Amino acid sequence: MATATATATAAAAAASSSRLPFRRAASSSSSSQLRLPAVPPPHRASFAVVALHKRNPKRLKYASQRQFTRGDAGMLRVQVEPSGEDAWKLEPVVELINRGAVGIIPTDTVYSFVCDLSNNDSVERLRSLSASCAARYETLIPTQPDFLEALTKGKLTYFVLSSYTFILPATKELPKQCIRHGSSTRYAKRRQVGVRLPDDPICEAILQNLDEPLICTSVKSLSEDEWILDPVIIADIYEQQGLDFIVDGGTRIADPSTVVDMTGSYPTIIRQGKGPKLDWMVAEDEEQESRPTFAYKAA
Repeated sequence: MATATATATAAAAAASSSRLPFRRAASSSSSSQLRLPAVPPPHRASFAVVALHKRNPKRLKYASQRQFTRGDAGMLRVQVEPSGEDAWKLEPVVELINRGAVGIIPTDTVYSFVCDLSNNDSVERLRSLSASCAARYETLIPTQPDFLEALTKGKLTYFVLSSYTFILPATKELPKQCIRHGSSTRYAKRRQVGVRLPDDPICEAILQNLDEPLICTSVKSLSEDEWILDPVIIADIYEQQGLDFIVDGGTRIADPSTVVDMTGSYPTIIRQGKGPKLDWMVAEDEEQESRPTFAYKAA
């Protein structure tokens, strides 16, 4: 009787053990512990599709979106001695130009609108601000002589004279915005650009700290075709037009540069200014037979 009872008890215990949850049943015996697999389970196959679009490096450079916002501070005014002895004040001006600002700085002739040549938004804003006094050619002020080789096809021999602006054939490196005349929306068929090297300590101090050339055009009155030479008057007029900064280098003398067209058969003066007529130049109205012999041919 006792043997039958023990057998029944063991059978009941075995049946109860078979009904235990998985974790409890697994832990009831050390010989049945779970082990992690030696290798990870296989993953479902997947594919990543990557599309590459190559852009022209030149277009990528000039298409960068660096639109400048003046903000609530208004127009920045920096007053510097004409000698440039306190040129350290120009540091915020350099920073603004690099960020895409459009402003006015003094040159060795008159005051000029300037902005970064490589910034499309800045060039368009400069053209908008100077629309009423836009010159026939915007002028390029290079930071280094190397830029002249990259952006023009002319010869560097004639750029040693700061009293002249030379109109030269331009390469495709020059942005299209720089070959529009005045307020026209049409581009010129021939790529030309005016280049000059101002002999002014304030202008030179700014250029020495920039990586890109400046594009500029002279500041004139909104109602009259005359240069504005007083920076205080300039600030009062163009601050309301959205100008970002102005460098006050004192009142200038209306003595613009002489413009020489180097794109034709002869170097032709199309505007007489502070630079005298040299023996290898001809005036625009001179007769063909009176033109000097000069070993020059436009590229």
